[in-house]
Amino acid sequence: MNPMTEAFDVTVMPARELRGEITAQPSKNYTTRFLLAAALSSRDTLVRRPATSEDSLALQRCLQQWGALLTPEDDGLRVRGFGASPKSGELLDPGNAGAVVRFLIAISALARETRFETAFTDSLGKRPQGDLLDALRQLGADLKSEGGRLPVTVRGGQLRGGQAEVSAERSSQFASALLFLGPLLPEGLDLHLTGHLKSHAALRQTLATLRTFGIEFEASEDLRRVQLPGGQRYESSEVTVPGDYPGSSAILVAGTIVPGEIRLRGLQADDLQGERETVDVLREMGATLSFSGDVVTVHGGSPLSAVTRDGDRFTDAVQALCGAAAFARGTSTWENVYTLRLKECDRISDTRRELQKLGLEVSETQDSLSVTGRESLPGGVTVDGHGDHRMIMLLTLIGLHAQAPITIIGAHHIRKSYPDFFRHLEALGARFEYHALSPA
Repeated sequence: MNPMTEAFDVTVMPARELRGEITAQPSKNYTTRFLLAAALSSRDTLVRRPATSEDSLALQRCLQQWGALLTPEDDGLRVRGFGASPKSGELLDPGNAGAVVRFLIAISALARETRFETAFTDSLGKRPQGDLLDALRQLGADLKSEGGRLPVTVRGGQLRGGQAEVSAERSSQFASALLFLGPLLPEGLDLHLTGHLKSHAALRQTLATLRTFGIEFEASEDLRRVQLPGGQRYESSEVTVPGDYPGSSAILVAGTIVPGEIRLRGLQADDLQGERETVDVLREMGATLSFSGDVVTVHGGSPLSAVTRDGDRFTDAVQALCGAAAFARGTSTWENVYTLRLKECDRISDTRRELQKLGLEVSETQDSLSVTGRESLPGGVTVDGHGDHRMIMLLTLIGLHAQAPITIIGAHHIRKSYPDFFRHLEALGARFEYHALSPA
């Protein structure tokens, strides 16, 4: 079978050591931002090293439906954008990509009418969009939705801009979506963020992208207010997608809990991605990691100690870091992580249940997750990936350091963000057995 295209379960074999060098996959989050900004330009932009994940491909399909021309070139895509004029009357399918659909819903306000539907009704279809829809209504868009969830129909095309408020309690993606829209509105956007702000790092990635594409703005230090003059144009001849810290966090944890030495190339020490903090968290736990240029070297097998950290600073690395907590002395707690309940699955309750199947003591509150580590875990069980790429990474990490193999149901969903995950681990010495699933 081909694990890159077919549905499969996977059995993870315990690993005695991991050793070697790989290059970090391209950032999913920056790929989304760079491709969108390139499409919002009326000129050509070469986007080098875009991610090849399912989320990236879903975005590319939607941008092409709106009129962008994407042509492979060298190690990237040359994008001829549609500027401020996406095609009207399109039915867009964002797959299971939360950031993609939110960014596109905001941009669809530039068209007369766009409808968004997804086949992932039990995942993306359940994720809230209401805060973004409310903000677009403030700007004059006419929207139709059942309970603030997909499917959504947006009627825009006549928006002038002005002031708008958006809650950042559930996700920073709503604010990022509006920031991409604002410069293209005739009167610009004076955006006020309300509530407890989530994922500051992701907002700063959006602002850095706007700056890269020549967009002017003024932002308060706390990011509560961002002012974007209207009538601007996105312009950048070439951008390169950096390495992906959220996915790489799983590789770094694997290199920490399993003896050996791995080198992960393509990660910058000063990256704006919040999940860069994975390196600091693992060091605090007792791991040995070092930077040399764009290479992180990890020496595995050292004893680990539990930590308590604000997980909102590195939301997409919390699952992977649970893999380190599982083998650390003491109880690790990830606080302020309520938004994990609003992802592809409930990453608090579902994680607790799967880790308990594996023999771990795990507890939760509404906005925290605590894992008490053990020196070893027996393995020999089957666990559920819940259709969630981050959950699959976590369970794989446990399997690499368990005493007996574990099997993960629905492991093909890893392709949502990290299609080369299993191949990268195999290059470092891990072993997997793939079990093809019969078509439904």
